Amino acid sequence: MGTATMRAVRVHAFGDPEQLVYEEVPRPVPGPGEVLVRVHAAGVNPPDWYARRGFANIPEAMRPLWPLPFVPGSDVSGVIVGVGDGVTDWQAGDEVFGLVNFPGRASAYAEFTTSPAAHLARKPAALGHVEAAAVPMAALTAHQFLVEHLRIGPGGTVLVNGAGGGVGHFCVQLARIAGASQVIAVASGRHEAFLKGLGADRFVDYTRVAVEDVVRDVDVLIDAVGGPDGHRFLPVMRRGGSLAAVFPGEYHRERAAELGIAVDGWQVRSSGEQLAVLAGLIDAGRLRVGIDGVFPLSAASQAHARAERGHLQGKIVLRVVD
Repeated sequence: MGTATMRAVRVHAFGDPEQLVYEEVPRPVPGPGEVLVRVHAAGVNPPDWYARRGFANIPEAMRPLWPLPFVPGSDVSGVIVGVGDGVTDWQAGDEVFGLVNFPGRASAYAEFTTSPAAHLARKPAALGHVEAAAVPMAALTAHQFLVEHLRIGPGGTVLVNGAGGGVGHFCVQLARIAGASQVIAVASGRHEAFLKGLGADRFVDYTRVAVEDVVRDVDVLIDAVGGPDGHRFLPVMRRGGSLAAVFPGEYHRERAAELGIAVDGWQVRSSGEQLAVLAGLIDAGRLRVGIDGVFPLSAASQAHARAERGHLQGKIVLRVVD
């Protein structure tokens, strides 16, 4: 008997988006504790193009070693079509979504993928698969930063830099849900109506005014941009405040410590349990999903090219099933 196959996107050589090749590959088989998912949509995230480039943005001694070829992607939404030994919580036909095997290797850019059962949650009934695939990594990052690590509660001012993007637009909403007294969104002007519609109390267009010139006494700042100029936010913070970096940046940590500002950042991880909490917020109408663009799986290279141009409003998603 021949091996079952599927269509997937693979990277055969590190480099530009053109290295994403749409081709026929063997279909995976779920192992113990895993399920097989018929992927309907896959989210596109920064770690996907970091992997495609061979993690060139990471110091060589710290780079993950991913043998070629590989199928990128970790955000999925789809339907379970098979279960491995020991799986009792899921069965064929269940609609699920999840951040699969992160941090680590997954294979979401494909018609089928396997996932540990514990990394999945039931897809929100309020969302289609395309919208659901935009949720896992970005929303889990926002949730883990704000709820698990920073433990945001009622009161206080939260500022989100890069608020229009995937992580940012979820941070704005989750800060509001947590009870922040004021949520300040920083993005380019085209995102103003979008972010105010998500609950931002104040909007700052960084293309027109420097944030550090117009904002003070921030309790928690989520920087979803990073980069060499992150330290410009120090005057924005109150003493005792927390600056949380989603991406690497230069924050002049010694100066921050002198000012009584804690600077930290964390790696998002897979959690079906936390995704179930987020799904409940979505189904209750309290958490919305922004989609910047949708591409067919065969056009993954175009999706990556768009994503790397930046200035997204929400997420980019690959549609696998029409």
